[in-house]
This record gives sequence, structure tokens and C-alpha cells, in this order.
Amino acid sequence: MPCPRFTISGPDDFGALRRMLAGRTAAASDAEEKVRHILDDVAKRGDESLIELTSRFDCKTFDASCLRVSADDIAAGLAAVPAADRAIIAEAADNIRAFHAAQKEKSWWMPSADGTMLGQIVTPVDAAGCYVPGGRGGETPLISSLLMNAIPAQVAGVPRIVVVSPPRQDGSLNPYILAAASILGIEEIYRVGSAWAIAALAYGTATIAPVDVVAGPGNIYVTTAKRMLIGTIGIDMIAGPSEIAILADSSANPDWLAADMLSQAEHDPMAAAVCVSPDEKLLDATCEALVKRLADLPRNDIAAASLAHYGALAVVPDISVGMELINAVAPEHFELCVADPWALVGQVRHAGAVFMGNHCPEPVGDYFAGPNHVLPTMGTARFSSALSVATFTKKTSLIAAAPGYVAANGAKIARLARLENLEAHARSVECRFNDK
Repeated sequence: MPCPRFTISGPDDFGALRRMLAGRTAAASDAEEKVRHILDDVAKRGDESLIELTSRFDCKTFDASCLRVSADDIAAGLAAVPAADRAIIAEAADNIRAFHAAQKEKSWWMPSADGTMLGQIVTPVDAAGCYVPGGRGGETPLISSLLMNAIPAQVAGVPRIVVVSPPRQDGSLNPYILAAASILGIEEIYRVGSAWAIAALAYGTATIAPVDVVAGPGNIYVTTAKRMLIGTIGIDMIAGPSEIAILADSSANPDWLAADMLSQAEHDPMAAAVCVSPDEKLLDATCEALVKRLADLPRNDIAAASLAHYGALAVVPDISVGMELINAVAPEHFELCVADPWALVGQVRHAGAVFMGNHCPEPVGDYFAGPNHVLPTMGTARFSSALSVATFTKKTSLIAAAPGYVAANGAKIARLARLENLEAHARSVECRFNDK
């Protein structure tokens, strides 16, 4: 059997599955200590530290001239990508941009009868950094990570967007990363990765000016660096291992369900893939399909480990209990593989993204449809949202008090201030209507 089976009668039985999923951890025991040393070193030595670390771990011949990618290199990367692939990247970018354009918030104003004006000013941050992982030594370019992180920043109106990605052994970046950046019009790209790239974006160096927000996935060192730098920079989120949960009825195709579970299981041995259904025969068939599909999957060792430790086929008494279980798990990706998903979507309370029906597999959202694929994991969909345009904006309150406002309300404001023992606050108001 490729993954554990659970029989769930009701909410009292949710605990075992939730404990299994909560047991995932992506942390190396010594990651924080190592990352703290890297952050301190980059803060003190800047480019010198970046060059030393990059030459040690990524490219032995790396030097200062390699840090920034030139305009000629970006153009060469674009030219090296086949026209058909460039067109696909451009179409995906257009879809992502259209979706995120609908998220853009506007400043607003609320006038009062006495002439007081209250409002909120929405502005983009000055600079954003997009981290793009190397991907198996640079041979599996994570194009989608660049698109999903950079485009919301562009829609937000961020004037400076920086891309960082670790170089390959020969010091180059994969041409597909450069092509995607070129298609987006991004010109500031650096060959630097891991925790030291995050440190450079946060603190700045002689070559890399600091940014305000950093977004993008990465390994435990990248994630730990982002977590430790919260407060110095804003970040998208602290992401854990990928996960998918599927709620299926008898209309679902078991072979498709198996394929969808494996689409997440192949990410990482700690990825989670759960299929929930009241149809036990469907789960039996899905189990058989998992075995068949695993056999010729290129990353079958990773997928098999994921399924063995964090996969699940869960039988429930009915779809209603299944939906309660999904909300309790609060998955990153939720596929609603039922005959009428629109009848159930109103019951979804906690999920990073919902994929509707049997013809909408998770990779549709990962790459092409438009919604962001940077999603809350490890149950944090209970209180977190997908990366969005809002990640790269800030909101400033505006108060324009009319001339008579303090006279009418000052005594009440002063009383509240004195209840908190803040006399200077009270006097700041009172001097405006007591002084003659």
C-alpha cells in the first residue's frame, strides 16, 4: 500500500490525520545558528561575503564581476529560449497579471458632515526582492516562481523589482529564468542564492541596494533567513512543505486522483497528499492507480517517501463530514472533485486555493490560470492568504480634522488620555480649545 488508510466517522476521529500532517518538519536542527552567522557576515562584509559564500557553494570561479547579470546576458537568455516557449511564458504572465489586477486596492476617503475627512492611502513599497531557487543545480528553472512573485509586485506599482537566483556551476543562470525576467521587463538580476541572498536584499551591499519586501520560495536556509529578518524586511510568508487535499465523490476518476496526489508528492518527501471520499471503492481504485503511476514516475523515490509518511486515503461517512475534515486540515491546495462543486464551495472555510471539479487539477493554478501559487501551508490557511498585490503595498490612515472637531470632542479625547495616565496627550488636545 503506497499510503496509510484512515476510517473517519466524525470530527472526533480527525485527530490522527491532523497529527500525522502536523508532524512534518522542514527544519535542520542547526539551520538557525548557521543562518545567523551568515546574516551577520553579510551585514558586516557585504559583497565580500556574498562572493566568498557563492564561490564556496555554487561556482568556484565566482568573483565580483559575476554578481549582476548584464543586459547582454539577459538578452542572450531570451534569445536562447525557443519562440514557442517564450509565447507560453508570456501567455501565463498575461493570465497572472489579469488576475492580480483585480486585487489592486484604491485609496479611499470618507467625508463627515462637519467637514472632517478620514481615509486610507494605499501605496506600493519602494523595492521588492524576488527569490528564485536554483532548481537542481539550475537545470530545472522555476519560471513559475518568478512570475508568481514578480507580477503582483508590478501590479502593485513597485518601482524597483530585484531578482536573485543562485548561479550554476559555470556561473550562469538558466536562460529560462532570464527569458522570464525579460518578458516581465525586469532588468535588475543578481547571481546569488541561499540565506546570503536574503541577507543582501535585507541589509544591502555595495552592489545590491536593500529592498523592503522579499518574496519567493527556498530551502530551509532561505526560509530561516526570511523568518529571522522579519522586522527588517517584510516577507510573503513562512512556507512549509507542499500539500494537497482532495474531496471526491463517485463521479471522480481514480486514475486522475492518483495523478493529482502525485503532483504534490513529487515535490518533497515531506509533502502531503490526502484523498477523502465516502466511496471506499473509489479509494481502493485510487490506491491501485497510485501504485501503477509511481512505477514510472521520474521522482518516484521522493513521491513514494511522501506518500508513505504523509499521504492518506480517508473514508468518511458522507461528503458533509469530508468537508468538515478538509476545513480542519486547512490545506494549501484543495481539489473539490465532485459532480457539483458549486454546491459545496460555500462550505469551504479554510484552504489556500480551491480547484473546482474533475477537470481542474492543481497544476492549472500552479502555472497558468492566474491565481497565485504561493499559498499558506501547514494549516495556516486558517488565518493566512495567498501572496497577492497586498503583499507589496502598505496602507496609511489619513485624518483631516475640521476646525471645530477638537472643540466638539476634545474633552472626551482628553478624558480617555487621562484614563491611560497620559497627561501630555490630554494637554495636546486641550490647548487647542482652552487657550485664549
